[in-house]
Amino acid sequence: MESILEKYAKLLCHYSLELKPKEKLYISTTTLAEPLVREIFREATKMGVHVEVNFSFREQGKIFLDNANEHLLSQVPSLHDIAIREFDAYLNIRAPFNLNETNNVDASKRKLRTAAMSPINKVYFERTADRNGPNGLKRSLCQYPTQASAQAANMSLEEYQQFVFNACHLFSNNPEGEWLKIRAQQQHIKEYLDKVSMVRYKADHTDISFSVEGRTWINSDGQTNMPSGEVFSGPVEDSVNGKVHFTFASIYMGQDVQGITLWVENGEVVKWDAEIGKQVLDEVFKIPGAKYFGEVAIGTNYNIQQTTRNILFDEKIGGTIHMAVGQSYKQTGGKNQSGIHWDMITDMSKSGQIFADDKLIYEKGKFLI
Repeated sequence: MESILEKYAKLLCHYSLELKPKEKLYISTTTLAEPLVREIFREATKMGVHVEVNFSFREQGKIFLDNANEHLLSQVPSLHDIAIREFDAYLNIRAPFNLNETNNVDASKRKLRTAAMSPINKVYFERTADRNGPNGLKRSLCQYPTQASAQAANMSLEEYQQFVFNACHLFSNNPEGEWLKIRAQQQHIKEYLDKVSMVRYKADHTDISFSVEGRTWINSDGQTNMPSGEVFSGPVEDSVNGKVHFTFASIYMGQDVQGITLWVENGEVVKWDAEIGKQVLDEVFKIPGAKYFGEVAIGTNYNIQQTTRNILFDEKIGGTIHMAVGQSYKQTGGKNQSGIHWDMITDMSKSGQIFADDKLIYEKGKFLI
């Protein structure tokens, strides 16, 4: 574990966040991730980086939402606010105690809290979209293996550790070199798609098309997410038409929604259904902006070949596509605004095809270009 965590820390500090002397790094995680934080702190300090850490404890979120009054619910955490506005780099390490911790909190309190966090989230999206600009925020999201995540993935903790580290290429002698290869491979796909106007996803129970004219495709190469392995963009908001069926379970606020089918007309989701959890969709589509898409994407990480109920990994599965309802990523040129960004995934490895300006460019989980 120690040598793997040292490699993990170096990959995050040098490759994902590209830290430089005198920069300020803000780390947000739980106390369970302390072993990884120690190694990141050590490596970043050697580099001359100022590090601040915000550790959450067990059930902190639930205790807050259950007991906070309206005044507290409307306040943005001070350290988080300063870091998102002023720091140079932000690392969010997922290390949950309990994935269902806040499932049963008062919905009205959750709504008030979401509204209170909206302005700082807007700053976050603006700064991360300008990562290398004068006011940019270098951001990365990663995973530290915990028992809760292992159980959600139907694995032992040891199996889950192997899964996470393998997805990040940490068993390689040169993890950064592996990600540089992936960057080069995906850059070719990104540059091809940047010249395309119309894209069509076709598979069993799915036939949906959208315009990406004037939009930018992003090569997600292990910097903003670790692991990564996807190319994504934002569709022209009113151009999405057709039907899409998502074969993998989607998780929203700890609730499983399975067998989602969406019918879309001129960008808007006009009808929806699910084999399990339709009531979750009913509530989600009441959220402003949720009936429009903020992201279209193709997963390319073939080191990930199973779902784990964790979108950080599941959306990257090699041989899948995903679409997200809600908030767009500004760097793609997307304009949809919402308090939600929810990714939904479908398998393309058996019958899937992708057409770009009517040309077949992808079949059964593999690019043809």
